[in-house]
Amino acid sequence: MRIKPAPGLSVRDPETKQLLPADGIDVPDDSILWNKILNDGDVVRVLAPASTSKDGGKA
Repeated sequence: MRIKPAPGLSVRDPETKQLLPADGIDVPDDSILWNKILNDGDVVRVLAPASTSKDGGKA
């Protein structure tokens, strides 16, 4: 999943101690730590952009 800081917040990655970028980072879906931070409201989930394939998504 991709997460980014909630509006108005600065959030540090607990492992790297670096601030999360405004456009977010990818973290494991099953991460207990990141899911807790998400549930606390400190970060929000970034929705995946729509697929833009040349064939219009047809296989």
